[in-house]
Amino acid sequence: MKRSFSVTLTLWAVLITIAWNIIRVWTSLAWSDVLSEFSVRLAPAVSAGIGGMWVVIGCFVYLGIWQEKAWAGKMLFGTAAGYSAWYWGERLFFQNPRPNALFAVIVNLGLLILIFFANKSLSREAYERRNENPWTE
Repeated sequence: MKRSFSVTLTLWAVLITIAWNIIRVWTSLAWSDVLSEFSVRLAPAVSAGIGGMWVVIGCFVYLGIWQEKAWAGKMLFGTAAGYSAWYWGERLFFQNPRPNALFAVIVNLGLLILIFFANKSLSREAYERRNENPWTE
């Protein structure tokens, strides 16, 4: 089955986010001694747990989109908003200030706009509707 470009792009974005969080979990667990030595504000076990939670949520969203579930679009949008809020909360409260804030804002807004248009485009709605009513055509 041929998926629309916006759906394919969204699947890749979800996969990249899953891979990023898998690396986060592995790094938090493998380097926990070093992270504890440098007194990070967020404990390595907590960081690994949060990363693991996002891996599970990301896999759930990915499978929903892949299997053309009607709820996947709403969950994708909610998950993107939640992930963005979590990212900025962690960045502002637990990390040291970094000079690349403008770049992070631009990338974050770009990804949210991509997800919004992929979620709201007609091809996405047709993609979901085809699965809900397969006998109407």
